[in-house]
Amino acid sequence: MRAKLEIWPWGALAIGLAVFGSLAAPAQESAVSEDATAEETPAPPRLDVKAMLEEDAAVFAGRGYGYDPAGRRDPFRSLLNPQSRADLASGPRPEGIEGLLIGDIDLTGVFVLPEGPVAQIQTSDRDRSYLLRAGDKLYDGDVVSVSLEELVLRQVVDDPTAMTPFREVVKRLNP
Repeated sequence: MRAKLEIWPWGALAIGLAVFGSLAAPAQESAVSEDATAEETPAPPRLDVKAMLEEDAAVFAGRGYGYDPAGRRDPFRSLLNPQSRADLASGPRPEGIEGLLIGDIDLTGVFVLPEGPVAQIQTSDRDRSYLLRAGDKLYDGDVVSVSLEELVLRQVVDDPTAMTPFREVVKRLNP
């Protein structure tokens, strides 16, 4: 024997009307609202893609907004990626040792002289080599000490979340 599937005709009709009614009602409302708002709202302005791209380029280049901190922290600068004072300083860096950034130097050798050890460093662009002694000033810090195997530097950090305004950087001599 086969089981017969009985469908209640009124239930199917009710479901069909509910689905059709829910689809038809928003279409009628939107047609009425489009006619009413078409007279009230002006046409949207024409988008000029070239002008928008130029504005975006100006913002990314730093010309899009101006901020006068008046002694306060710049709210547009990230606290998660602090920049050093050297990055924030405007104008060219001085020539020689006074213009070197701690992050741009590598320790290449140490010489022992009667006055004490002297560190030979090379800049990251491999253009020049310099000799540093304890007490020498760099652009973003100074030399704390020179030993036979390492160079200890104190880097000034412009980080409002840091407990101290400096950090110690150690450059080791690789054999």
